[in-house]
Amino acid sequence: MSIDTTAIPERTDFIRDIVAGDLREGRVQTVVTRFPPEPNGYLHIGHAKAICLNFGIASEFGGRCNLRFDDTNPTREEQEYIDAIEADVRWLGFDWGDHLHFASDYFEQLYDWAIDLVRAGRAYVDDLSADEIREHRGTLTEPGRDSPWRNRPLEENIDLFERMRRGEFPTGARVLRARIGMASPNINLRDPVLYRIVHARHPRTGDAWCIYPTYDFAHGQSDAIEGVTHSICTLEFESHRPLYDWLIESLPVPSRPHQYEFARLNLTHTVMSKRVLRQLVADGHVKGWDDPRMPTISGMRRRGYPADGIREFATTIGVSKADSVIEIGQLEHAIRDVLNRTAPRRFGVLDPLKVVIENYPDGEAEEMDVVNNPEDPAAGTRTVPFGRELWIEREDFLEEPPPKFFRLAPGREVRLRSAYFITCRDVVKDAAGVVTELRCTYDPATRGGDSPDGRRPKATLHWVPAANAVPAEVRLYDHLFSDPFPGADGRELFHDLNPDSERVITRAVVEPSLGGGAVGETVQFERLGYFSRDPDSTPDHPVFNRTLTLKDTWAKLQAQGRS
Repeated sequence: MSIDTTAIPERTDFIRDIVAGDLREGRVQTVVTRFPPEPNGYLHIGHAKAICLNFGIASEFGGRCNLRFDDTNPTREEQEYIDAIEADVRWLGFDWGDHLHFASDYFEQLYDWAIDLVRAGRAYVDDLSADEIREHRGTLTEPGRDSPWRNRPLEENIDLFERMRRGEFPTGARVLRARIGMASPNINLRDPVLYRIVHARHPRTGDAWCIYPTYDFAHGQSDAIEGVTHSICTLEFESHRPLYDWLIESLPVPSRPHQYEFARLNLTHTVMSKRVLRQLVADGHVKGWDDPRMPTISGMRRRGYPADGIREFATTIGVSKADSVIEIGQLEHAIRDVLNRTAPRRFGVLDPLKVVIENYPDGEAEEMDVVNNPEDPAAGTRTVPFGRELWIEREDFLEEPPPKFFRLAPGREVRLRSAYFITCRDVVKDAAGVVTELRCTYDPATRGGDSPDGRRPKATLHWVPAANAVPAEVRLYDHLFSDPFPGADGRELFHDLNPDSERVITRAVVEPSLGGGAVGETVQFERLGYFSRDPDSTPDHPVFNRTLTLKDTWAKLQAQGRS
């Protein structure tokens, strides 16, 4: 088969090289990949890498990618997870079209193929318990031991397996195992379990089945049914590939898919185990799977991460066979890069300190034109009301400033963004000596932020008009785990939880334009960071999650050649 080489993507890695070679040599006609999540939890950033890889390769080579749910464990799967996974994949920008599948779609065919294995003498019903099977399996240095039921007569195996399906035995009483060899150096080939008894209602098939295939048995055969050409997995499945191939070769499947492995994503300050994430939710360490501190796709979406940024990150880190840990700052850099280009600028004050401009006409107000995004001239401008009383950040004033503090202080002039120059003339304090108000004057000739005489204050401050300020709740987020490598050196994992991962500010104020807006809209509070409107917002009580600060440590390290 000849292919149009102009269709081969410029981006390359070892998996894309394999796909291109298979097309070039005619080993495959159409590239078919799949993303096969188990619906037992929400997807995380590691899954996002796999989604971008599988859907990306299919798109780049003119093929298709199936979304297939590995719903073979009814005790842990829920419709909630299925719905969330579909929403996450779509939000990331990918679509499976008509190719939505479930392993449960193939239960009848998988059962028939299991019977074929039994008839061929390649599978048997075993009465050993799960603990006994583990005990018989052996170790990496010692071979396993045969089950006493390994040589059951063929007809007895078929009878027992059919009775397992009919529900005659309790959960865990028997399993179906492949007959491969207990002395294999690969433990996964030591007569692996293919079916187990589980009396539990399935989200899709209800009570129709009480025996369920294992992932190892369902995975490759589902690939074959769907015509998958490149079954791309993470490295932990590399040792399972011989079993994948053994089953494909032992059964009358309609196609011959091949499995390829790549290194999974590991991030500092982060855990990727669904078991751990589930425990974080169950134990109340976070407020749900979509908590903005979670590494789940839904959590990152709620925090304000754009899908473009996550896809850009997946492209930047690439695909390899070598395990590594990515500094979380690299992810944050990709997110900032997108938000810096796209997020509109707005004024928000987290710790308000009142400013009264004594020489500004009492009762008057005017509209100031403010640029929406200096990185995007097409974003235009907006108007922000300006009046005699304003809010500024408390940290932007010091009564006794140290050297190199250029913001507001008694007798000092500063610029208010897109407004006027003001000078602090007096400080008002309460009985405890806390500054409660600043009395200032303004220069009417500096409207818009420039002076006719050319003077240039060293500081420009953001502000919010007191008369039009919208009270807001702001949630400041940091890493969920304080240590870059949670649980390293044998520490208890949850001992590394960051007690300051969430800080809630209840008396913030924002400019009037932020009184409304869509949930999930991410803006830059000038000089403070990126913030996203949370679903907890109401019309009279907006809530904002800090997506990221403006400081980009990763970019600084790159500039220093230390990345």
